[in-house]
Amino acid sequence: MSNQFNHQSLSDKVAEYLKREIFLENYQGGDRILETQVAKELDVSRAPVREAIKELESAGLVETIPRKGSFVISFKESDIREIFEIRVLLEGRMMEILICNDLLDEKDFAHLEKLIEEMLKIVDKDIPENEKVVELNDKDITFHKYLWEKTDRKFTQRILKVIYNQLKLAMIIDSRKENSLEESVKEHYKIIKNLKEKNIKKIRQSLIDHIVSYNESLMSQKEIYPDI
Repeated sequence: MSNQFNHQSLSDKVAEYLKREIFLENYQGGDRILETQVAKELDVSRAPVREAIKELESAGLVETIPRKGSFVISFKESDIREIFEIRVLLEGRMMEILICNDLLDEKDFAHLEKLIEEMLKIVDKDIPENEKVVELNDKDITFHKYLWEKTDRKFTQRILKVIYNQLKLAMIIDSRKENSLEESVKEHYKIIKNLKEKNIKKIRQSLIDHIVSYNESLMSQKEIYPDI
């Protein structure tokens, strides 16, 4: 398998492989990631695997416990709620900055709408549900990162990228129905609508609606900001 790693950093490719395995639930929350096992599977040395695990730690997907090993992060309900609240606060503020500083134009909106169309095509794909969810996650973060990066708030972007990975992993743990995936994708249109209309009052609520649409266990969180 090492031949496929020729043109990119070996540790980056191993990290991509492990992240995909986690999102496909081939690694469950709390599972230990063994350097020797991964190195053998990919026909690489342990060094790039070790570096890849560090990358996943930075991404908020793995935690390393001294003298015990590295484990896929697991969540309690309270953890999911806290992650949700942090993302809403930070990303909601980013949306407000986009509106107040008039940072988006028609080209930006056209690009965002194209990303939504690509997500809807993924929903219609005839592939296993877990693979579909992984593909949607990749395209979804592309949508949100595009908006984050328009604000040039570097530190907030870094925090959001970690929170995003953790929230998406928590969502993947629970089963989903295909129609809920389509509904989740279409929630992006509300975000675009409120950005176009510069509706600061509704933008955070549209973000909340979008996030909770991925997972029924988060539905109670829709009332966190009832006055928005």
